[in-house]
Amino acid sequence: MSDKLAIHGGPKSKTVPFGTGKRFGEEELKELAEALEQNTLFYHFGTKVKTFLDRFNDLYGVQYSVATSSGTAAIHVALGAAGVSVGDEVITSPITDQGTLIGILYQNAIPVFADLDPHTYNLDPASIESRITPRTKAIVAVHLAGNPCDMDPIMATARKHGLTVIEDCAQSYLTRYKGRLVGTIGHYGCFSTNDFKHISTGDGGIVTVNSGSESDYYAVHAFADKNYRRFGGEVVRELHGLAPNYRMTELQGAVGIAQLRKLPDICAARRKHGDRLTAAISDLPGIKPHHVEVGNECTYWFYMLRVDERELGAPREVFSEALAAEGIPNVPGYIPDVVYMQPLFQRREAYAGTHFPFDITGITYERGLCPNAEAILRTAVRIAISEFYSDLDVDEIAAGIGKVARYFHSHTTQTIGDTER
Repeated sequence: MSDKLAIHGGPKSKTVPFGTGKRFGEEELKELAEALEQNTLFYHFGTKVKTFLDRFNDLYGVQYSVATSSGTAAIHVALGAAGVSVGDEVITSPITDQGTLIGILYQNAIPVFADLDPHTYNLDPASIESRITPRTKAIVAVHLAGNPCDMDPIMATARKHGLTVIEDCAQSYLTRYKGRLVGTIGHYGCFSTNDFKHISTGDGGIVTVNSGSESDYYAVHAFADKNYRRFGGEVVRELHGLAPNYRMTELQGAVGIAQLRKLPDICAARRKHGDRLTAAISDLPGIKPHHVEVGNECTYWFYMLRVDERELGAPREVFSEALAAEGIPNVPGYIPDVVYMQPLFQRREAYAGTHFPFDITGITYERGLCPNAEAILRTAVRIAISEFYSDLDVDEIAAGIGKVARYFHSHTTQTIGDTER
């Protein structure tokens, strides 16, 4: 292969189109037809949502789970069932989707951001410990991109301070931490089945109730359904607190049944491709692969490497443009900035015209609050991973990264040498 970069007129590293495939097919259509034949699409009267949850529970080895209308809803339900309320503080990640934060603010609680490990991009347990105050009620641990958080010290901290741990598993189906499935380690595990996850029901979510307590399960179930109690033949509508309507429909449950059958193969393919890419680029100058701790298993919703600009000899944006020219689509960073730099947090205005609940404690969110997280987003490059990719696709991604990295590194080295002479 020519060393001349494609952006300079050389041949592209990607020589064949990426593998593609259909996510939905006859299996989903069959389940949907059966759902419609029931003559009801309400989860309590039909069988599809119940079957979906039963099969999910079997796959995850849990006794109880509750279906919701989205992954955002799942996190809100877990927070509500845990008793998170006005003025409580909830520690979470500054690199995440807004869906992680909505439930915290809807409960009129206050998001507190801990810093991240610079290599796994997940919560640093020591930073969590440093953020705990008498108001801290819960930790929402985000397993970003299918890579597990370091759960043992997080759980130890939670036990020490009497905190609830909620796992945000939206991007981490069948991810394992020291052999254990994430979503089964904390008090609650929250999953998403929207269209941008390993499996899709269009929108939807699941909350695992890991205490095994029937009363806890009832509380979670009720909080997802306006605090109504739909068990047995009687519906109890005696309300003792505010709760949203986050019910999953039978149509979502039907698609979920078919999607669950595919999930192990989807995750196995993504794990293989991500690990293959790491092995291929680990020794490249200026490239820091997406790190997975020994003994853990990542299911790579995406692959995010970091660029050491000084070692590489080029800015992250220049590397990204050159890689795209090689036929390897990529995005600088994951989100534009850490979430606490969003206007909502900078203005401290979750609700129009008021600083509530931020003014309960007077919290502010300053640049530099989480330096590792900020550095990650300044230097990261995100690359898609798909279960439909072939080994050749992954090898050509690696070849493109290698070609660009070696080019910039060698030209920087030559420039330095010329200057010294």
